[in-house]
Amino acid sequence: MADGEILIGMSAKPEALLLKLANRHGLVTGATGTGKTVTLQKLAEGFSNAGVPVFAADIKGDLSGLCQPGDGAAPFVKRAKEIGVEYVSDRFPTVFWDVFGEKGHPVRTTISEMGPLLLARLLDLNDTQEGVLNIAFRVADEQGLLLLDLKDLRAMLAFVSENAKDLSATYGNVSPQSVGAIQRQLLVMENQSAAHFFGEPALEIADLMRVDRDGRGIVNILAADKLMDNPRLYATFLLWLLSELFEELPEVGDLEKPRLIFFFDEAHLLFNDAPKALIESVERVVRLIRSKGVGVYFVTQNPLDVPDTVLAQLGNRVQHALRAFTPRDQKAVRAAAETFRQNPAFNTETVIQELGVGEALVSTLGPKGAPSMVERTLIAPPSGRVGPATDAERKTIMDNSPVRGRYDKTIDRESAYELLNKRQEKAQAKARDEEEAEAGEKAAKRETTPTRGQGRASTRASSTERVITNLASSAARSIGTQVGRAIFRSILGSITRR
Repeated sequence: MADGEILIGMSAKPEALLLKLANRHGLVTGATGTGKTVTLQKLAEGFSNAGVPVFAADIKGDLSGLCQPGDGAAPFVKRAKEIGVEYVSDRFPTVFWDVFGEKGHPVRTTISEMGPLLLARLLDLNDTQEGVLNIAFRVADEQGLLLLDLKDLRAMLAFVSENAKDLSATYGNVSPQSVGAIQRQLLVMENQSAAHFFGEPALEIADLMRVDRDGRGIVNILAADKLMDNPRLYATFLLWLLSELFEELPEVGDLEKPRLIFFFDEAHLLFNDAPKALIESVERVVRLIRSKGVGVYFVTQNPLDVPDTVLAQLGNRVQHALRAFTPRDQKAVRAAAETFRQNPAFNTETVIQELGVGEALVSTLGPKGAPSMVERTLIAPPSGRVGPATDAERKTIMDNSPVRGRYDKTIDRESAYELLNKRQEKAQAKARDEEEAEAGEKAAKRETTPTRGQGRASTRASSTERVITNLASSAARSIGTQVGRAIFRSILGSITRR
């Protein structure tokens, strides 16, 4: 192939992808087992050889084998001869990533970087709950509270709930029911191990855009087999990554070759039950990110999985076989056929159903940006191993990775959770001090004021004294009267006897 081209396969002529138009995005579709993953690997290898870094999700683990030389399997050698090229075994520079940190370097982002829109999508929130989540983010920003991981978000939601009355006056209604619903969804997400995804150190986009010492682009492979157990997390993660690329990369216009190629496998998961606002966001990013030097390639079974507004942005297309067993399948076949620039040599709709494994209909953008006429093409065999890498091979690659040790250990710095706990502790300490001060004042008053029991004792003492005094006076008066009477009777008796 000439410089600036990537060989896809052979029809009546070599079918190639022009590097300078690779940022016009692309689509690889086809039924299960028709060769989509092999095509994806062939494209990834071609970009790597051209010095373009690649990021691809590995759904079944098969893509990981490109880190090892191809084994020269007979079907691939035969295919190479059929299309007139020599089969060459090769390995490609690879970095493995894994949200769960098991089969690759951990991939993390922070709650703040994810943002309320994508997080609401991940949590499957309704409009009211999403509004409360936006309030939590706004208050966190205004009060300088970093939202890094799930415990930060939990603490922030609890703070919003406790101060709902004050916040509602400024930001709108904050109901405990909405906060409770978000907290429950966070718990569900934690149970699905999504907590591994949030925290620090967060992924730096520059680490996905490396080349090796030979100038070949590094193929970044995301282990997505376990991630697929939570399709919503998978879709949200890839959409976040696409958004980060759009926000962080500078405008570069049209380059001789892309700065990064992004393969989005199982693309239908992104759009299933997605709200209109989210689809519009994806469309906007896909439309504008080409000026950042990034090409996005969607890989899915059915072209109907991708909304028309997004499909219209995808200029380079590889269509493997589709099966028309149901009315929806038949509609998909017609839709796929109609999107190609027709070739008068064959009926596109018919050929789509006749393609064998390793065959595809290919249409790419020509030098002037116009799509080429669709051609029935034999896909060229990959040079790397087709199939998964072993655990030992994966470990060897990770031990020699250019990002080894950078993301492997979690960092937990002071953020919203710690700051809000400190506030609460200070408030509790202040309340204890106030209670102790109030208790001291009451104790001091009791020391200077007679107790109720002491007052009664004094009263009883005073009453007893009065009684005794009165009795004494009465006795004295009685004794005096008796003595007086006796004296009077004695005197009177003396006089009488005389």
